[in-house]
Amino acid sequence: MREPQRRWTPVGIAIAAGVLLVAASGTAPAFAVDPADLESRVTVEGVRTHLEAFQAIADANDGNRAAGTSGYEASGAYVEEVLREAGYEPQRQRFAATVQTIDEYALAIDGITFTDDEDEDGAPGPFGLPMEYTPSTPAGGLADVALVAPTTATGCNADEWGGVDAAGKIAVVSRGVCAFGEKSVAAGAAGAVAMLVYNSEPGIVSGTLAEQTPDLIPSVGILQSQGQTLLAAMAAGTVTADLQLQQTLSVIETFNIIADTPTGAAENAVMLGAHLDSVADGAGINDNGSGSAAILETAVQLAASGDLANRVRFAWWGAEEIGLLGSADYVARLSDAQADEIVTYLNFDMVASPNYVISVYDADQSTYEAPVDVPEGSIQTEAAFTDYFDAVGQPWIDTAFDGRSDYDAFISAGIPASGLFTGADEVKTEEQVALFGGTVGEIHDPNYHTPADDITNVNDEALGIMIGAMAHVTAQLADDVTSITGVVPPVEPSPEPPTSPAPTVTGAPAALAESGAEPTTAWMAGATLLTGIGAMTLVAVRRRRPVRTE
Repeated sequence: MREPQRRWTPVGIAIAAGVLLVAASGTAPAFAVDPADLESRVTVEGVRTHLEAFQAIADANDGNRAAGTSGYEASGAYVEEVLREAGYEPQRQRFAATVQTIDEYALAIDGITFTDDEDEDGAPGPFGLPMEYTPSTPAGGLADVALVAPTTATGCNADEWGGVDAAGKIAVVSRGVCAFGEKSVAAGAAGAVAMLVYNSEPGIVSGTLAEQTPDLIPSVGILQSQGQTLLAAMAAGTVTADLQLQQTLSVIETFNIIADTPTGAAENAVMLGAHLDSVADGAGINDNGSGSAAILETAVQLAASGDLANRVRFAWWGAEEIGLLGSADYVARLSDAQADEIVTYLNFDMVASPNYVISVYDADQSTYEAPVDVPEGSIQTEAAFTDYFDAVGQPWIDTAFDGRSDYDAFISAGIPASGLFTGADEVKTEEQVALFGGTVGEIHDPNYHTPADDITNVNDEALGIMIGAMAHVTAQLADDVTSITGVVPPVEPSPEPPTSPAPTVTGAPAALAESGAEPTTAWMAGATLLTGIGAMTLVAVRRRRPVRTE
């Protein structure tokens, strides 16, 4: 565990010449939501009620809640019903999504057999995993085709294939440096008829080609160990393989669900999101029933907290499992003004993994370098969670801010984000076991993307830790977003109180008047002091949104 870091959001203050800067102390205006109180009301039992409903829905709908299915429709209807009962007016945002179905798949290496014992990600099944949006092989498949490796292992461009005869062969390339689609195009341009991508770390490559285009070739992800075995065999002589991959694309109609609190400043919206869909292979109770149920219970309990200072918006995303499509569609529809109203986005995707870690998206890049420009305010959003964990003595680690979940569209649009994650397909280390318990060498969720991701797959301890942080931070930001924006709300000082009788307020600041809170004596003293020291201008510049260009 790294040393706790205190992060400060600077606010610039310009003072007229000759005036001494004096800090006024006092009590901030009180709003309805007490973070500790909301935290106490968002419980594991409450979240489990929703998880059990999601399981029952999957059981009644072919075992899944995937986008475009009756199970997803029923999941959406359940979320909407709970929200309406709590006083929200949820809205469906409909969009079209392209879905790929793998109709037939088989991969075999002549003379080499990969067994489940070598599958270090712990997931049983066929050798390799077709990449999303991969094209098909010819109808009869590819038989007895030689394997070939590029000059540079990553195979990202023509230079990395320089001098290699890949015509009519199956490329074997390493993950890393460039996108999977670029690797597929480069291998195809070199003459290869298919591509196997081995991982650069333990676990199978579960990749996407982003969209299906004519210059792509059939592409499959495999384990790091399997790639190393193939390369060693290729160094000793010719290795051939058989590949059959048939797929179809179809367009479905699906939806997001968006619900705003009825009170709170719309220009200071705090947004919580979780994807509602599962994969087609299972109920998806941890991935991501856990995140969906957690923000649903948070919304229910927040509704009982009274008027808010800042708007809180909840989102249940559709089609995350087929390309983060719902969140991308939502962000793409935002005008610049609407985007600027979102102070920060909090993402919750898998918060109850069996072999869990407690991790926070690494916005400050203290452990993992982000592949995009991290928007201003993201570091402060990360700190809201890590400061909470530090305060309660809960160990935590960073998780890569790498765009694998629905926050990707937000940070790409320059909207601050962070969130929580208990792990998916990464292997648990000894260091992680020392912090969180669990099993070394096993992935964080052994049932990830399988039929076994059901109600029995939920770790209540992990869930309890995560919902405590979620509720606490949500309440804090519903009260005050200054820590994220760096913008101190304008406050007009009250007239100097008379010496006798006891001080009374004749002109309370707007922020106090709207909240209904009584100004404290300490606050009034601070306001009086500010009027007495001369002209002072408070300069607070809200974030400027970076635009990602590559």
